[in-house]
Amino acid sequence: MTKFCLLFVLVFSVSMPDIAAQQDGTKQEKKSGGKPKIQYGMASFYSNKFNGRKTANGEIFNNQKLTAAHNTLPLGTYVRVTNLRNKRSVVVKINDRLHHKNKRIIDLSRTAATKLGYIKSGLTRVKVEVLGKKPPSN
Repeated sequence: MTKFCLLFVLVFSVSMPDIAAQQDGTKQEKKSGGKPKIQYGMASFYSNKFNGRKTANGEIFNNQKLTAAHNTLPLGTYVRVTNLRNKRSVVVKINDRLHHKNKRIIDLSRTAATKLGYIKSGLTRVKVEVLGKKPPSN
């Protein structure tokens, strides 16, 4: 009986990989290649004090550009971030990393946060869709 239960749990867990909950409460939907394509979680935006500082990929941070920090996506990846409260979305380029203890999934430039409409609240729930390494055509 124990072997059957263990086998059942193993088979069931392998056959249900579409949405995985992470320790920080975010969720990821996976595409067929196994890499996360869509993530859900909390977004914040950069403080003005970071303007002019170097980002993880070596660029100088500019709050006027449409950029973001993310801890697991490759630098240079373009993502569409959608505010789940008002359905506004913006495309940004990942060029920086968050602090490893940060529980949010993405930190946006002030311009991107303004376009998403959450400057006054400071945080919002978002959907992050991976678009790839090439800038999307409008």
